[in-house]
Amino acid sequence: MKKKYLKHISGLTLIEIMIGIVVSSLMMAAMYTTYSIVNTTYSQVTNKAQISRSSRDLIELLIRDVRMSGFKYYLGQNTRGYPEQSYLQFKGGATTIQDSHDPIVIIPNSLGHSIGDTDPTPTPKHDVTDLCCDKIHVVFDDFDHVDGLQPYKRYKVTYYAKPVGVVGEDPRYAIYKSKISWQQKRERVTDDFPPTGDWVTDCSECYHDQLVRDYVEDMEFIALDREGRRLTPSPSPTSPEGRNNLYKIRSVDIKIAFRSENEFYRFDARPGKERPLSGFARTIKSYSDRYLRDTVVISVYTRNILDDGLF
Repeated sequence: MKKKYLKHISGLTLIEIMIGIVVSSLMMAAMYTTYSIVNTTYSQVTNKAQISRSSRDLIELLIRDVRMSGFKYYLGQNTRGYPEQSYLQFKGGATTIQDSHDPIVIIPNSLGHSIGDTDPTPTPKHDVTDLCCDKIHVVFDDFDHVDGLQPYKRYKVTYYAKPVGVVGEDPRYAIYKSKISWQQKRERVTDDFPPTGDWVTDCSECYHDQLVRDYVEDMEFIALDREGRRLTPSPSPTSPEGRNNLYKIRSVDIKIAFRSENEFYRFDARPGKERPLSGFARTIKSYSDRYLRDTVVISVYTRNILDDGLF
């Protein structure tokens, strides 16, 4: 009975087993391909969102500081014996960038920053034809009612770029921020306020080379007048023409190009497949590498700069 039962047991042939393996392999390959596409798409979306999020952080800092440019605090009548308005010395117009108290000074195509812009050696760029990046100085006042020695404050904030990475391997830049303070304080609260002062770098609010954003391709500041026309040359005390534009600024166009940290596209080096980076007044660049680039352009109105040379 047992041998007769075994004769009726069905099995799989070698061909059937091979067909099963092939079908299973095709299913696994399809599943892996689907997973790979979904994972790549998710990584790209995440990377793009990260670029957008970090770029907004930098733009928000720039918007806040540019809007504050030229701000002066007015206290009015008070019981503390403080002046009704700022007594701080003002240096502008024909002064150097180092000494300038002008609300906004733009330095085109300038990398690096020393405290006061006194370094005669310019920071080298990745490419001699590269125009990155502009530098901007912003000056504004503040007030500290508990500081009896110097209640009125003045700060100079600078945004600038420095090259990061090895030349020829990763030609990117990073944006840094610096902040210095104007010191014009009396020795005792019973003394008169001094008529002159100096920029200092050792205040509690001061800092230098503070990294704000890495993976930047370019940063450009364009000063516009009340008619929306570009001010040429850029507002700066280094030339008579630049000095004439220092108090004609009514808005500043900020244009920044960001690059992804990781590779994004498939590589395609064929002629005509380059991706242009638009949105800048400079020469438009084209790229054929795998990185994603995004440009942010925004206009910021300066609310505290007047035509009379005072702010």
